[in-house]
Amino acid sequence: MNVAEIKKTDIANGEGVRVSLFVSGCTRRCKNCFNAVAWDFSYGRPLTETLKEEIFSALAPSYIAGLSVLGGEPFEPANQRGLVPFLREVRARFPAKNIWCYTGYTYGSGAMNEPQANTEVTGELISLLDVLVDGPFVEELKDIRLKFRGSSNQRVIDVKRSLETNSIVLYLT
Repeated sequence: MNVAEIKKTDIANGEGVRVSLFVSGCTRRCKNCFNAVAWDFSYGRPLTETLKEEIFSALAPSYIAGLSVLGGEPFEPANQRGLVPFLREVRARFPAKNIWCYTGYTYGSGAMNEPQANTEVTGELISLLDVLVDGPFVEELKDIRLKFRGSSNQRVIDVKRSLETNSIVLYLT
């Protein structure tokens, strides 16, 4: 899995000051995507042990609320397989930090609604998240007043409560 970019003090992609990890690779290609450069799976640099340590160091300060994972597309099958072991390690090292993830796929019943976004690790990936912003960016539904999302079809989901209740629980309305 390749990393397109790391922002070490981001306030736009989740609550609080965050570290944001942008993965490379996306086959969805939403019209007017803000990060089309990251559609290419070979863009950026590999998520090596050295790069992981750089991310862990950025997550360490007490003022960092957590990690946000964006893309490209984190739920591309190859990216899921790369993210699961990494996010397990984030959870182990930083149990008090939260993890947000942004995807163009839609969530439902503990999995993604689109079959191509479900792999042998999808359930575990979802379980490692606290908040999931789901749904494709739709230019015609763009609304700059929305918090943490670009278009009104997208949802900000409380993953833990959604898994507990087996229903979609919104984190933000």
